[in-house]
Amino acid sequence: MNAESPPARVRRERMLALLRERDFVRVNELATRFEVSEVTVRSDLGVLERRGALRRVRGGAVPRAASSIERPFEEAEARASHEKRAIGYAAAQLVDSWDTIILDVGSTTTAVAHALAARQDLGEVTVFTSSLTIALALEAAHPRLSVVVTGGTLRPKQHSLVEPLAGLVLHSIHASKLFLGCNGVDVEAGVTNVNLPETEIKRQMVAASQQRILCADSSKLGQVALAHVCELDDIDVLVTDAGANRVQVDALRAAGIDVQLVPATR
Repeated sequence: MNAESPPARVRRERMLALLRERDFVRVNELATRFEVSEVTVRSDLGVLERRGALRRVRGGAVPRAASSIERPFEEAEARASHEKRAIGYAAAQLVDSWDTIILDVGSTTTAVAHALAARQDLGEVTVFTSSLTIALALEAAHPRLSVVVTGGTLRPKQHSLVEPLAGLVLHSIHASKLFLGCNGVDVEAGVTNVNLPETEIKRQMVAASQQRILCADSSKLGQVALAHVCELDDIDVLVTDAGANRVQVDALRAAGIDVQLVPATR
C-alpha cells in the first residue's frame, strides 16, 4: 500500500461514490485509482458487501439492489410504534425555546412533533415542515409553536409536499436544528431514502440547517435504500432505540456520530 493512500474508511467511501456513478467497477481499476493492491480492494469490497452497500461479482462489484418499497404513512406509523414514541420524546428534548427547527416528513418525525406539542415549557419555537401530518399534530400547540408549511405538490402516500415550491422556502432559511427521517443509515452508504422526490427535499433540509439530528428506529440501521440523502459527516446526532445492533452502533460512533439509545415505551 502506498504511504499516501487514504485510510480504509475514506477509501471505501470513495469506492462507493464511484460505484454510485456507474453500474460496475473493476477490482484492477480500483487498485490503480487508490494505489493499493488488488487483495486490499477485494477486502474492501468484502467489507462493503457485508454491510449491504454493494454486491460483488466476478472481477468487481455492482450496486446492491436497494429497497424500492415505500410503505404508506399509516403502515409505517404502526411499525415499531413504541420505539418511535420513545425516539420522538427523546428528540423533542433537544429543542429549546426560541429555536427555529425543520421537521422532516415521516412516522418517526411525526412522533417528535407529538412530543413537542406536549412540552408546555417551550415557547417561541418556529417549525418548518413539508408534512401535513406534522403540521396538524403541532396545531394544538399554537401559539407556543409557530408552524410554517413549505408548500408544493402533495404526495398522498406520505401526506407530504415536494417540488415545486418546497425548495423556495428551504433555500431562504437557516434553521438551528433539523430532525431528519430516513429509510436507511449505514456506515459506508450514509443516509438513504426510498423515494426520489422526497430525497431532494431532505437534501435541501440538510443544507438549510446548522445541527442535523437523524431520528430512526433500530430497523433502519445497516439498511441501504434507493436514493442517497447525505453522508454520515452531515449528521451530528442519531436518536434510535435501545434495540439497535451494538456492532452497528459502535461503527456509527466511530464515524463521529453522537448515537443516543433510548428504551422503548409501553
